[in-house]
Amino acid sequence: MNMQQIKRRKVFYIPGFDPFPARRYRELYRSNSQEQAAISDYTISQSALHLKDGFGWQVHARFGDQSSEAEIEVLVWSDLVKDTMRAGILATYLQLLRTAWIYVSTGALADVIKLRKGPVVAALYPVGFLLGQGMIALAIAFIFGSILANIQPYLFWLGAVLIWPVLEIFRRLDGRIFAYYLMQDYAFTAQFGGAYPPGLNHRLKQFGQKVSQALAQDWDEVLVVGHSSGVHLAVSILAELGRRGEIGRASMPVGFLSLGHVVPMVTFLPNAAELRRDLQDLSCMGDVFWVDVSAPGDGCSFALCDPVAVSGLVLEDKTGPLVISAAFTQTLSPERWKSLRWRFFRLHFQYLCAFDRPREYDYFQITAGPVSLRHRFQDRQASKSRIETAFARHRDMA
Repeated sequence: MNMQQIKRRKVFYIPGFDPFPARRYRELYRSNSQEQAAISDYTISQSALHLKDGFGWQVHARFGDQSSEAEIEVLVWSDLVKDTMRAGILATYLQLLRTAWIYVSTGALADVIKLRKGPVVAALYPVGFLLGQGMIALAIAFIFGSILANIQPYLFWLGAVLIWPVLEIFRRLDGRIFAYYLMQDYAFTAQFGGAYPPGLNHRLKQFGQKVSQALAQDWDEVLVVGHSSGVHLAVSILAELGRRGEIGRASMPVGFLSLGHVVPMVTFLPNAAELRRDLQDLSCMGDVFWVDVSAPGDGCSFALCDPVAVSGLVLEDKTGPLVISAAFTQTLSPERWKSLRWRFFRLHFQYLCAFDRPREYDYFQITAGPVSLRHRFQDRQASKSRIETAFARHRDMA
């Protein structure tokens, strides 16, 4: 850990199902890296990075007498998310019915429930809120119609005109409730039964080309970071590059950092055969050092669940991932943990933020520091509380 291996690093960050522009991640990195540097006693700064067909930033850091730099590029698919989120009120309720039917009829929901309760609650949250909103709208319409019926009985049905305006008010408040957002997230995942939509498949090929180009350049490390739904996208990208032999031929170490994954929401579906194959292939590639970080305090992820093992892919020659915990209750002070404990969406992004009681996990040292991912964690033992039991009933691979 005291020896410098990395002076120049290329980082690809793949966000989850997020409609916000990539600059959000730049500002999140800027503010939190400064906070973490002050806590952990190092210096870090950012500068502009001009990419022809992408978005990113340059990072300059100094850790004691060692200096290093990183080029961080966000692999953007927020435009695809925005297209999905254009669905109106009626379309969203139809998505609710279709998505619920897919997860229930295929047995995926039953399997997921056995695995972790937190993500299941997160999945049922939009269903409950949308149904609740519908019931409130119907109740208001009924009350208004009953009042009108006292004037003329046939006026009762005029109460129905209030249903749509009430639902529209709820939709406009979704920036605080997130019911529509989460429903459209799960609907996007389930629409092809776990298979990638054509538009996303095309985007993954473009992402793969970017990583391929970096593997042919003069970097000291290429690091791919996937967060939330971005984890399984990264798995597919790296698995394909590995099958083509590009990772094996690379002159630099290749690392994969997966954060707060939701892989079972996809791999437990029947048509996720290609992703299951990608998981299997990547987990056996010794050329990619894979570290999976999650925390039981993050109710939106499958915390400490080995995404390969729980998907039923039990392999003798498996080399990854190394499953470890960010341990929010220990790496965050009691005061900060208390302030964040019930802010579930904020906690899901804590992996990208500063810790006021940091241990070995430091997002900014990993992405901009002088030590490779492999050397940082190669002697780290996997979390004893990790889950490696196979829960998925659908295990066929493409």
